[in-house]
Amino acid sequence: MTQLKIGDAINTTCPWSGDPIQEDSLTLYNGAVVGFCNPGCRDKLEKAVNHFDAALQRRSYDSV
Repeated sequence: MTQLKIGDAINTTCPWSGDPIQEDSLTLYNGAVVGFCNPGCRDKLEKAVNHFDAALQRRSYDSV
């Protein structure tokens, strides 16, 4: 995986805390680099996305 760079982030502050983003707390979301203030906040995004993806999948399955 290519190393993510803070200069490529689409945001400058953490969406959870409002604090400045950090180099060790970047991730890709829909092809864009997104930053967080710490790895814990970064991991919250993955947990939330997985939760909603699973809910959408269940909903699609239920409607078949």
